Amino acid sequence: MAETAETQVDEKQSAKAERRATTLAKQIGHFAKEHGGAEGQVAYIGQRGARIVLVGEDGGWGDLVAPTYDIARSAVEKAGITVHDDFDGEFAAKVKTGRYEWTRMAGLQLGGPKNA
Repeated sequence: MAETAETQVDEKQSAKAERRATTLAKQIGHFAKEHGGAEGQVAYIGQRGARIVLVGEDGGWGDLVAPTYDIARSAVEKAGITVHDDFDGEFAAKVKTGRYEWTRMAGLQLGGPKNA
């Protein structure tokens, strides 16, 4: 009897993970469509799960957070995008940043506005 209850719980968790991966894959697909295609990188971020960094063909970028690394990997596979092991080199060079990013990320060091 207990084995059946455990199996049902596992099936529910698997179904929930599958739905979350499908939702993320759709979001990745929308991003790719909007930016002329996309590539990504999945990074484990601890208890929070995994971060999916997306870079569009036009240099636009964004990210999504999945509750687990496995769900993130499943989402990028479902979306059918190229996935890089690291965020460096040619892949990182595709990112285009603007004034907003410079003032928010490095503004204090470069004499930009203080971020209060």
